[in-house]
Amino acid sequence: MSRLITILNGPNLNLLGKRQPHIYGHDTLETVETNCRAAAPEGFEIRLRQSNHEGELVDWIHEARETSCGIAINAGAYTHTSVAILDALNTFEGPVIEVHISNVHKRESFRHHSYISLRADGVIVGFGIEGYEAAVRRIANIVKAAA
Repeated sequence: MSRLITILNGPNLNLLGKRQPHIYGHDTLETVETNCRAAAPEGFEIRLRQSNHEGELVDWIHEARETSCGIAINAGAYTHTSVAILDALNTFEGPVIEVHISNVHKRESFRHHSYISLRADGVIVGFGIEGYEAAVRRIANIVKAAA
C-alpha cells in the first residue's frame, strides 16, 4: 500500500505569508511542506501541491486515487462552492482531512458551509498551519490502523 499523503491547496494559498497575514499568518507553503515532512511518521511521504484552478485540483484528486493513501485538503474558496471537488473526493477511497488555517466559523457567513466536509473524515479549523501537521498525523494513524 502507498504511504504517500497528498496535501492539496486551493486558490490564493500560493500567497500564504503575504496575503492577509493578520488572518493567515506569515508562514509560507514552503514552511507548511517542511513541517508536514517533519510530522510524517517514518515510512510516509508527503506531496504538497497548490493550484488556483479547480480542474487541476480535481485532476490531482483523481491521480491520488492511484498514488496516495490519504488526502489533506485546504480547498480555499472552493470549499464553499465546488461540487466538482466534492465529487472527485467521493471517488477517493482513503482518508480525507479538510484543513482551514483560520477559524472559518468566526468569519463571513458564506464560509460556514463546506462541500468538502460532506466527504471529509475530519475537519481541522483555526489551528493555523499546525492544522496541516495534525492532518498528516491523523491520516497516518488511520492508514496504520487499517493495515
